[in-house]
Amino acid sequence: MRDDEFLAAIKFDDRGLVPVVVQAIGDNMVLMQAFMNRDAVTQTLQTGRMVFWSRSRNELWVKGATSGHYQHWQELLLDCDGDSLLARVTADGPACHLGTVSCFQRKISRAK
Repeated sequence: MRDDEFLAAIKFDDRGLVPVVVQAIGDNMVLMQAFMNRDAVTQTLQTGRMVFWSRSRNELWVKGATSGHYQHWQELLLDCDGDSLLARVTADGPACHLGTVSCFQRKISRAK
């Protein structure tokens, strides 16, 4: 699929955003979840680095621009409804701003 076809297939929500789950391509660990707008997807496709939309700062951000822990996309997958993305990446360091590999650290399990 060409970049323009991929971008056209994405169904952005009423705020112009699409959720993206970021997964390590080596071990399939889920690293983080974020949001992208059209510009973030376009810049990601063009640069090879993951670019997201910060809802709290209301601006684009390149993952790793501050920390040096860039994420380089290897595959971008669009779900069957066209309203969620999966980014399979290689990473230069931890995904979480707390310094952990994954942002998903808190866990609850069902008792058996």
